[in-house]
Amino acid sequence: MLRRLLRQVTGLAATLFAASFVIFAAVYAAPGDPAVFLAGGRDKLTPEKLAAVREQYHLDEPLVVQYGRWLWDCLHGDLGRSFKYTDQVADLLLSRLPTTLGLVAYATVLFVVLGVGAGILAAVRGGWADRTVVGVTTLAASVPHFVAAIGLVSLFGVRLGWFPVTGDGNGFGGTVHHLTLPALSMALGALAVISRVTRQSMLDAAAADHVETARASGVPEREVIRRHVLRNALGPIVTMCGLVTAGMLAGTVVVETAFGLSGIGSLLVNAINTHDFPVAQAVLLLMVAGYIVVTNLVDVVHPLLDPRVRAVRSAA
Repeated sequence: MLRRLLRQVTGLAATLFAASFVIFAAVYAAPGDPAVFLAGGRDKLTPEKLAAVREQYHLDEPLVVQYGRWLWDCLHGDLGRSFKYTDQVADLLLSRLPTTLGLVAYATVLFVVLGVGAGILAAVRGGWADRTVVGVTTLAASVPHFVAAIGLVSLFGVRLGWFPVTGDGNGFGGTVHHLTLPALSMALGALAVISRVTRQSMLDAAAADHVETARASGVPEREVIRRHVLRNALGPIVTMCGLVTAGMLAGTVVVETAFGLSGIGSLLVNAINTHDFPVAQAVLLLMVAGYIVVTNLVDVVHPLLDPRVRAVRSAA
């Protein structure tokens, strides 16, 4: 167990290291010169002033040297200073991160409760319930986030006036009220995926021999579903829920922009538009780190839910 944990931590560190270099290099390979932006634009820009700016911000050094300097500062908790806001990047992230985490958490609750519930209903009831769930989830999966956002804003925000269409809200109740439409627009596609995975996992688990044996022994159907079908189907369901949640951490850009939320997704868009490289690098690194951490947690939890996986890994 200790060796497996050490391997996971080592793999996590190596993945983060490789991802950090790719992010750093990709941002600097983007069109535009950050030195021109830092110098105040091209108006009355002289070669001497441009060279001075490059030297001040170490932009005249080789890419590998710049990356090493940036990585060393990141390891010591210094993510740099924003070119645009002149604030510490860490402070900007801390001020925006709660909105994004709240949005992702709200969307996760929605797609887990509704998606798993719909999948169980389709697998257990069959017939018209199965066809309805499959049809509705197919439609939901085909709608992009920005189209769903526009439709929800038009119906529930403008026509009915039930929910606000911009802002983060104040307090727990106000935040939930403001984040309902953004979270629902994010959860629609995920809901379709989770319901399909739940439905198929339940059907596969229900086809096992021990389930037929339990039914033949007179075990009530409710207990058969709960103890023998749903329990054995939890592994793939939890794994997919974790993967979808991890993907949402990097998929809030469109929704935050559409609803005017002050999260890290909108911060990333502004940073790219203004060539604010320190902010863009920090946000991308945070998104990648969040995805890697969540997927590793899913890998750890999966054997706890399914003893068969634990037995296979122990034998290996």
